[in-house]
Amino acid sequence: MEKTNNQIELDNSFVNIYGNNSKHPILILFKLYKGNYGRFALAILFFIIKHSPVWILPIITSNIINIATYPEGHTEKDILINVLVIIALIIFNFPMNYLYTKCQSSAIRQVEANLRSALIRKLQQLSISYHKEMESGRLQSKIIRDVEAIETLSSQIFTSLLTIGLNIIVALSITLTKSMTVFVFFILTVPVAGITIAMFRRSIRKRNREFRREMENTSARVMEMVELIPVTRAHALENEEIKKMESQLNEVASKGYRLDIVQANFAAVSWCLFQAFQVICLAFTGFLAFKKRILVGDIAMYQSYFTTIVNMVSNLITMLPNIAKGTESITSVGEVLLAHDVENYKGKKKLKNVIGDFKFINTSFAYEDGKEILSDLNFKVNHGETIALVGESGAGKTTILNLVIGFNKPTGGMVTLDGYDMNDLNLRTYRQHLAVVPQATILFSGSIRDNITYGLNSYTEEQLNAAVKAANLSSFIESLPEGLDTMIGEHGGKLSGGQRQRLSIARALIRQPKVIILDEATSALDSNSEREIQTALDNLVSDRTTFVVAHRLSTIRNADKIAVIGNGGCIEFGSYDELMEKKGAFYQMRKLQME
Repeated sequence: MEKTNNQIELDNSFVNIYGNNSKHPILILFKLYKGNYGRFALAILFFIIKHSPVWILPIITSNIINIATYPEGHTEKDILINVLVIIALIIFNFPMNYLYTKCQSSAIRQVEANLRSALIRKLQQLSISYHKEMESGRLQSKIIRDVEAIETLSSQIFTSLLTIGLNIIVALSITLTKSMTVFVFFILTVPVAGITIAMFRRSIRKRNREFRREMENTSARVMEMVELIPVTRAHALENEEIKKMESQLNEVASKGYRLDIVQANFAAVSWCLFQAFQVICLAFTGFLAFKKRILVGDIAMYQSYFTTIVNMVSNLITMLPNIAKGTESITSVGEVLLAHDVENYKGKKKLKNVIGDFKFINTSFAYEDGKEILSDLNFKVNHGETIALVGESGAGKTTILNLVIGFNKPTGGMVTLDGYDMNDLNLRTYRQHLAVVPQATILFSGSIRDNITYGLNSYTEEQLNAAVKAANLSSFIESLPEGLDTMIGEHGGKLSGGQRQRLSIARALIRQPKVIILDEATSALDSNSEREIQTALDNLVSDRTTFVVAHRLSTIRNADKIAVIGNGGCIEFGSYDELMEKKGAFYQMRKLQME
């Protein structure tokens, strides 16, 4: 399905934001929220109103103490007025807090959802080669854990930093209007905070980066372990797998421990410093009151404001590890959004229909390491023909299928479809006419119906039943209490290997494709089921171009053409009977299987 203009614009905006490598992660974070600045402005306004009791209470406290200490010129009414003012501000807190949270949270959650959507769409665009090299657990960590860390960082910046900044500004401003001497004393705490932050910043950032990468590795290892449980159990390798995972988990614990130690030292040093300064502040303002330079009630006010400043600076320092974690996650997400290994079809020819004529013209393919798999491959497949690819493992049969699908691109020569170089085609429009039955059956949690009709916007029950029948699933489905609506478990775990393979075949058949790829499609079936499905496939592939990879050569007797792949090219090419009469490579392979 094509992306909407809004999605394209959104994805491009994320890429542009990340595109300049010189940008600091915090600057990138702010740019992610472009278009939401108005919400944050309202949030700040509501925050100031809701938070005002915290700033006014020390003044009210000081006023009441001073009125009680120096009653001359005051009445009980003055105390009552101060109390009513603070009560009114406290009552205002509830509606203002709701409006503040609504504005702030709606912006953060929307960007969080948009960022995850952009990542998911980018993963759908990235090439198969990229996905083969990047572990799925690592990608999952970026989408879930890293975006969550960015959301946490956003909340801290737009909530905690807002609180810290406004509290410090208000406390210092009121102090400045009351006493320049006390204000100067307060200002001396700022360099101390700055020095403390500078001492730990680099170490915390380093430990956070190490911990994040180790968590990604662990996520990938856990997914791999879960998928290998049947193999592990079958070979009694539970203890070995446990030891391997415990080693990985111990490494995570070690990295986490180092991070915790740095953070703990950071917090302990800052706490001791600021507690010492609070005691000094109490002594300093007490001395000023003793010398009659400030009123007695002002001691409580200054102590409250100084405590506020100390706590705010301490909170800022405490936030530093999470800020480092969030900025590291911003960089991590950018690794996916800026990846260039994508299938880009902009400006390429769209196909409304596919005939199914293929030509391999001097086709070569080599991986990035320079290892050549195919060299000067030449053969033609006409519309409606079935071509079987046979040969030893590693000969290049799957590589040829990937060239036909468009997962791989020739490093030399070309592959044409209906006369067009496949490099010039919008392969997404071509793949709408393609059906693939892979060797490793890919199913998802859901019902049998969901798996067969995956991706279809509309279908009839007749089409579904025909596909089920052709894949030899009818009797099996009829035996289930819920029939087609039976849930198959994760990766089809409730089905046998043959049942999973037949379900995958049914998924391909219901699409009525013009081109069919069968990569060992009957490998998981018993001989009886294989015969029944082979007969059905022989009927259904008529008038469709079909590529078949099969190790059991008896299953390709009816193929129109057989290509024996080896030594980087096509050793032999012809029908089954022609190759058997030739008594060459294919004849020898068939003879070995018959023995």
